[in-house]
Amino acid sequence: MNLYHNLSQISFLKKSYAFKFLFVAFIGIHIPLIGILFFVLYFSDNISPTSILIFALFMTLLATAITLLFLNQLIKPISIASKSLDDYRNDRKLSILPTEYTDEAGLLMCNIQESIYESESFINEKQDLIYMLSHDLKNFAGNPQGLAKLILTENPSESIKHLAELICESTNLQFRYIENFIKLLNEQDQVVKMNQEFKVISFPTILPFINEQVEQRLIDKNIKLSLSLETVEAKLKIDEGLLTQVLVNLISNAIKFSYFDSEIKARIYSENSKLVMTVSDKGIGFDKDQIDELFKKFTKMSRLGTANESSTGIGLYLCKKIIERNKGKLTASSKGKNKGAEFKIEFEQ
Repeated sequence: MNLYHNLSQISFLKKSYAFKFLFVAFIGIHIPLIGILFFVLYFSDNISPTSILIFALFMTLLATAITLLFLNQLIKPISIASKSLDDYRNDRKLSILPTEYTDEAGLLMCNIQESIYESESFINEKQDLIYMLSHDLKNFAGNPQGLAKLILTENPSESIKHLAELICESTNLQFRYIENFIKLLNEQDQVVKMNQEFKVISFPTILPFINEQVEQRLIDKNIKLSLSLETVEAKLKIDEGLLTQVLVNLISNAIKFSYFDSEIKARIYSENSKLVMTVSDKGIGFDKDQIDELFKKFTKMSRLGTANESSTGIGLYLCKKIIERNKGKLTASSKGKNKGAEFKIEFEQ
């Protein structure tokens, strides 16, 4: 940026990025000619045509190298602007670009800077509005539920009792959707704001937390969870809490679609310079043409579990988003309906 800044101080180059390029190219083109003139004027004795040719060739190559070096420096504003935009799109990282220049490259940096901050402001305002609306909606939904519960305490007739229970059931469903909506926003915020540095994750440390969160669900369906830990630790960019939540979600998903008295296998191991984590079950499975639908937000494949457990349709979507944001890969496979399923996470090491 130093060359660009210095050239921007010259009055006739200040407002034109193209003139800056032409100016540098003009100087570069004339370096060989100036060098040859000095060579002939100051070394006029015994100059052979061959020496002039060699000197001209040397000066031309030198001028070309210097010109390309300066032009590469002059293109810095474009590369900085491009990197800033790329950082924001991929990691929602805010960069500070110079905005005092008035040529085309300066206006580009200024516009990108303003657009990024306007976009960030809009996203934050939108999320604040959504949180507020979600909170208010939950309050509104709670009013009819409170009245319905009050009716149930008055020993109503069977028909009135049935209607009151339907109201409670309906409002509970609304609560669940509102909570999952807020959870979706929170998870997305965590994904885009997380630190991208490598961290050592100890798997024996996180396994108790996983067991604690899925234990009751396993007991309810008398399902056995077999955990195979073949790799003790690994260096990953993903946050330990997020990875734990992903594994809990995958195991919970396996429990939901597994039959009573069955088994779920979870395995963590290394293979071909990759860290691999798998969660497999012997549940209801799915067809191969349904795999892409599994990971969509609010998927149409949202189904009831084997014990009529409800599904929000965002769990696998969030898992895939979190893993991919951390340079990993999440895939699913099944041999067909009622033949179980396997979800596999892979990280390069």
